[in-house]
Amino acid sequence: MAGSLGRTPESLKASGRSSEKLSLPILQGKIKRDPDGYETELQLIYKQFKASVDLFQQQAALSFSSVGPPDPSVAKDLGDRAMFLAHVTPFYPKQLAEFPSQLTDLLRTSCLEMPSGLRNHVAQGLILLMNRKSLVIEDLLALFLDVQSIGDRNLRKLTFSHIVQTVRKMSVTDPRHKGLQKIVISMLEQEDETKAKRALVTLCELLKKKVWLGDRHDRVAIAICEACFHASPRIMVSSLRFLLDYENIEDDDDSDASDNDDDEDSKPEPHVVINREAVYKANNKGTSSSKKKKQAKLQRAMKSIKKKQRASSENTTSTYSPLNHLNDPQKFAEKLLSRLQTGKSIGKTSERIETRLMMMKVIARTIGLHKLQLLSFYTYLQNYAKPHEKDVTQILAAAVQACHDGVPSDAVKPLFMQIVNQFVHDRSRPEAIAVGLNVIREMCLRIHELMTEELLQDLALYKKEHEKAISAGARSLIALFREINPSLLVKKDRGRPGGPVAKPKQYGEVNVFSNVPNVELLQESDHESDSDDGDQDDDDMELPGSDDVEQELIPDDAGTEEEGEEDSDDDDMNNTEDGSDVDASIGGDEEEDMNDSDEGETDSENEELESEDDDGEASAEESGSKGKKRKIVDFDANLLSADTSLRALKRFAEAKSEQPSLDDNDGILSNEDFRKIKDLQAKKEAKLALARKGFKVPDSDWLSKKRVNPDKLEAHIRHKLTKEQRMELVKAGREDRVKYQSRTAIKQKKVGGSSNKQKEHRKNMPLAAVRSKAGRSKRMKKMKNNTSGNQQRGRKAWK
Repeated sequence: MAGSLGRTPESLKASGRSSEKLSLPILQGKIKRDPDGYETELQLIYKQFKASVDLFQQQAALSFSSVGPPDPSVAKDLGDRAMFLAHVTPFYPKQLAEFPSQLTDLLRTSCLEMPSGLRNHVAQGLILLMNRKSLVIEDLLALFLDVQSIGDRNLRKLTFSHIVQTVRKMSVTDPRHKGLQKIVISMLEQEDETKAKRALVTLCELLKKKVWLGDRHDRVAIAICEACFHASPRIMVSSLRFLLDYENIEDDDDSDASDNDDDEDSKPEPHVVINREAVYKANNKGTSSSKKKKQAKLQRAMKSIKKKQRASSENTTSTYSPLNHLNDPQKFAEKLLSRLQTGKSIGKTSERIETRLMMMKVIARTIGLHKLQLLSFYTYLQNYAKPHEKDVTQILAAAVQACHDGVPSDAVKPLFMQIVNQFVHDRSRPEAIAVGLNVIREMCLRIHELMTEELLQDLALYKKEHEKAISAGARSLIALFREINPSLLVKKDRGRPGGPVAKPKQYGEVNVFSNVPNVELLQESDHESDSDDGDQDDDDMELPGSDDVEQELIPDDAGTEEEGEEDSDDDDMNNTEDGSDVDASIGGDEEEDMNDSDEGETDSENEELESEDDDGEASAEESGSKGKKRKIVDFDANLLSADTSLRALKRFAEAKSEQPSLDDNDGILSNEDFRKIKDLQAKKEAKLALARKGFKVPDSDWLSKKRVNPDKLEAHIRHKLTKEQRMELVKAGREDRVKYQSRTAIKQKKVGGSSNKQKEHRKNMPLAAVRSKAGRSKRMKKMKNNTSGNQQRGRKAWK
């Protein structure tokens, strides 16, 4: 072939190749250094590539007709020349303008006939051309998705990773995203199962990597949700599983992990606002046992506040689900329920129990997220709400997830009563009773009207059970109804009244905000800040009504003493109420005792004053004359005190007028105001957390967004361990234990000199000990000699 082109062996050797065979790697390096000097060699190799393609196609046709096996050297030469031309294409854009399309057509038409090595070489060449901007991703996306369905594992891994990485590198605002999504979604809607499966895997991976995430790419989430109705059962199961497991997915990419670590380092810690007086009382006031109780309560309050602030500061992606982007969630849930209900018998389908369970969970998640009305779903769940059903906790979790405040209680009541009757009775197992109580609590948390007074009082009796799981479930149910409707409980279960009695909401009742939430806290911020700083500002801006002014208006001494004590008590009460954020439960007992003692003192003082008034009128007249003299003498001082109180009142009015109000700012709040509202809200939550022993009833929106974990319904239940689990616990307990060895083995392995105990045996004994030992040995030897020659005889028979 070299002779036909007019090339001599010397010229071929000078170009880095012999007359028989080209050295492609050496020629590739020289072409990159001097493209113009090797244009002839490039045309030669390009013609060889075309000839190799024709020869390979002829061999593929012959192998298809069973003439003989193909020659492997042809495929190897074709792959080498394809990679060489892919590397040098950017240096010869005009000469190799048709090469990318020829290589693409080769992979599209002859992919099945190619061996695995040649397919990978051609795919790598196409990826190299796309990286060199000779091809675009739109030209290769559909082709790479098609070749993934062939069955070549290496090729599938190569093309899939290339598609994902290429789309991830694109800009967020790149307009090509819509075209790529259209290609993948159209392939997902095809009837071919293998191609639809690869398209679904691509969409799910890009959604997991948060590339096609958000309202901008909502069509991706909608396509994954619509795949639940695909004709292929494998596609349907894959889509259902992805929708259920999306919230538990963690990114495995190293770059994402490093970014998350940096974000966690830079994330501020939760800001906990606890009153200093509460900390002081927990550490310094009361007995040792009361201090421990106060400290434990303070720690619980701080943990709850930190948890809530951490949850609020986290990104909203923790509760994100592709189901949020459904255009018509009601139609989606009804269609999926109708597919679940189709079958020979009512409530049963031809699908496997695992598939049915996934469909139930997806329907329940959709109902909870969008607060849908699908009343037939609760009737369907009654067929599976039985203790002997497989994975019954997941079915009950789906029932809880489908409950929200927009569902009428009459529709859920049959399901609720079936759970009560099937799980919570005396002949049921302890595990079933515990699960039933937890499910009842979660359902009543979402729909308060389900519970009746008689049923609640019966369930509250389980708090005395010896099983921890049952008693904990009953106590949590009592704690819930202390918050939402304590009137249903008996008096001893209602607890200490710490505030206004909760009123249960009626069906359809919604709290509508007419203003910025918690804006009333901003209006009281001055008073709150003064109470946090101390009592100094309160003393400076005190209203008229001090002890001096009151003494001026009271004529008798007895009255002044009595009023003075009452005023001091009132001032103390006001200071404790205004300047502290401690709840009544921490110091409630102490305050009640003080109030009782104060009331007793005032009653005794009133009785003494009445008895003194009844004794005689002369003393009263004398006291009255003394009071008049005190008025005349202290007139200037009283006038001065009144003047100072008026000045204090003026300063108070001026300070109030200087504060900016919402009306002056036209109701517009600044960023500083919102930060102040956030701090005040945290302070208020701290006070409520300290005042409340039970748990706070969460918002209905938060309950609908949060996924119900089936494992939480089995809290405190001790399951029987398998032999493998028991062996793991045994081995874990032996980790710190030293391996058993006898003393002889330890002595033999010992390295070094003798021990102190061994050295003591070798020490010389004292002289007295040596003499006593020698005398003892002599005596023992003498006794042995005396008894050795005599034969011990028995008793004589004739005696």
